[in-house]
Amino acid sequence: MRFARLLEIVDQEPVFESGLLLAGVANANSVRQQLSRWVQDGKLYQLRRGVYAVAPPFQKIKPHPFRIANLLVHNSYVSLQSALAHYDLIPEYTPFTTSVTTTRPASWNTPLGSFSFRHVRTFLFYGFARLEVSPQQFAFVATPEKALLDLVHLTARADEPSYLAELRLQNLDQLNPEMLLDLAKRSNQPKLVRAARSIIELANRERMEFQFL
Repeated sequence: MRFARLLEIVDQEPVFESGLLLAGVANANSVRQQLSRWVQDGKLYQLRRGVYAVAPPFQKIKPHPFRIANLLVHNSYVSLQSALAHYDLIPEYTPFTTSVTTTRPASWNTPLGSFSFRHVRTFLFYGFARLEVSPQQFAFVATPEKALLDLVHLTARADEPSYLAELRLQNLDQLNPEMLLDLAKRSNQPKLVRAARSIIELANRERMEFQFL
């Protein structure tokens, strides 16, 4: 296979899996060897086994980190600080993309960024949607409400007011209080219910302060 043919196959997809090229191919080993050569030549990035990205200047679209995260671990969605920053609920820049998954926790440092995956049990794997995170790129991302609850769940004593204050939550008017509480109750975890009620109280306080400005 020529590199020009590879670019035709992946087209507008900035990140792809080797399975896209191996389907129906008689000599899969030959394709894998060619992929390795293109990585060595700097034409491709290997993000993990079987996952590649076209390197500049050949890429047509710059890969969004949320899209990359979804492909690194299929059974996952972006959440925690990365989703909260995406929704502008926290002021901090997050240097790596955080996701949750029902598989084992893992992390990768790649030429396109660093990615961390935290484990949650299957009964907590809900509360996310497929979003267009940049033009023509889609990713599964937690709702604002679930991103907060995931962070509380995976952080010790995160339901305490002192921790919630440390987060410096902002723009809480975009939260749906009923949805937040419903998602917390669905978890059947008192910690998440306590945190949800505290966050709702913070949102109400923020709303009152805004009215007096």
